[in-house]
Amino acid sequence: MSVTGRYRESWEGFWREAPGRQGAVFWDAEPVLTAGVHLAHFEPLLADPGLPLVDLGCGNGTQSRFLAAHFTQVVGVDLSAAALDRARDADPDGQVTYQLLDACDKSEPENLHAELGDANVYMRGVLHQAGPEDRQQLVDGIATLVGERGRAFLVELSEAAKSVLVGLAQGPDGPPAKLAPIFAHGIAPGEVADEAVPVYLGAAGLTIVASGELPLVTTEYRADGTRIELPSKWWVVGRTA
Repeated sequence: MSVTGRYRESWEGFWREAPGRQGAVFWDAEPVLTAGVHLAHFEPLLADPGLPLVDLGCGNGTQSRFLAAHFTQVVGVDLSAAALDRARDADPDGQVTYQLLDACDKSEPENLHAELGDANVYMRGVLHQAGPEDRQQLVDGIATLVGERGRAFLVELSEAAKSVLVGLAQGPDGPPAKLAPIFAHGIAPGEVADEAVPVYLGAAGLTIVASGELPLVTTEYRADGTRIELPSKWWVVGRTA
């Protein structure tokens, strides 16, 4: 079963019920703290910054709209139609083009590549939401989108994030308010082993150009007022180094 069959309804339900305002969703942090930080790492390493940029798993488009100020064409894609409705509503000027896409379905990235040509890809925290049996297909889809000239910037929760999330979920007062709906819709994050990601990338024919670690900033706070940040790893990849 593809990621569509496994998760589409969960994500549809989540996005239909999620508050519309920016920052109301657990991971919907201000772009200056998320895509803006990531941009500093991947923009200098793009072989062709003039290519279209695909924001894979764009959700409500907060990061997509930020990226549209830095790239001539940004396409936000997601498997949830409800998420894309939110993204379009928040983008009345049409800074970004939004499309429904299941990146684990081989034909869909192929069709998008046929439309756009080679593209750069930005993907934040999507791989761990695919089932283990679907993750290679997802990375293969990224390889299809980048083609020969594009590069991809991927950010994923590291293994160390699991203990943080478990601690939050099992706290004396239950999970924080913005984390509870994620669990309620059956979207508990899956664990991707740190060493597995380079294996998926290599199998898809992608070469790691650069990598590092960054905290994944959220919109939720602990009782002591500190912002919750999740350990994450990032990679810039392409067909050639």
